[in-house]
Amino acid sequence: MAIKELGHLVLYVRDLERSVTFYRDVLGWRQVFPYPADDTGGPLRAPVAAFSSGRTHHELLLIEVGEDAAAVPAGRRLGMYHFGLKVGDSDDELREVLATIQRAGVQIVGASDHTVTHSLYILDPDGNEIELYIDVADADWRSDPALVAAPIRPLRL
Repeated sequence: MAIKELGHLVLYVRDLERSVTFYRDVLGWRQVFPYPADDTGGPLRAPVAAFSSGRTHHELLLIEVGEDAAAVPAGRRLGMYHFGLKVGDSDDELREVLATIQRAGVQIVGASDHTVTHSLYILDPDGNEIELYIDVADADWRSDPALVAAPIRPLRL
């Protein structure tokens, strides 16, 4: 067996509309369906929304679980740390992303120069960490795989 690509990510969210607004209106992800019906024609028990960059049918699926759902624990824990979304190919594009998320009041929790990527780290409305990044054009990690593990430096945009 060989993995060909990461296909999609599914997140539980407390409030679907709040999360849809964040992923669609702030991050600019194209919503491909809002609330599909089950095969009896009635609404699903847990409302869902899906998003795609156009690469495949969906790359993100959100499932509403309600306001009483337990929060993602802070600090060191098992499970997902963050997921990355490529937002462009240049620092100019990353600067535009920074301006957009700042205007929207999105919490920025980090900014790093990973040699192969320049990254901003933010939290979604449910506390899931997201890396917004660009690949550094002249970082030839294919020829020098050690670049992937280069020391992390502060990002200077």
